[in-house]
Amino acid sequence: MESRMISVYFDGKCSLCKREIAYYKTIAPVNTFLWKDIASEPSHLKEINVSLPTALKRLHVLDDEKNLIVGFDAFIVIWSQIKLWSLVASIASLPIINLVLKKSYNWFAD
Repeated sequence: MESRMISVYFDGKCSLCKREIAYYKTIAPVNTFLWKDIASEPSHLKEINVSLPTALKRLHVLDDEKNLIVGFDAFIVIWSQIKLWSLVASIASLPIINLVLKKSYNWFAD
């Protein structure tokens, strides 16, 4: 079975987003992620059938099983693959914590 990489669709024109993704790139395991700047190359969105305005509002990830994950849960997918962040992913996945963090992310993103 071939291993698939996780595609991360991010807004490279958002300074906060760009800095955060740059940080993840430095600590992520090799051959785990495909980093796709949708602001610079919106054609990437054809892969997931999402419009640019929609994609710019929330982080999108296509996981290794080709499931599209949007918003805060997309960060959990990323964090779960990074050694130092996997504990954060586990904690952020706990039901009550996840609910609060999702609401906070959505408030911030809006």
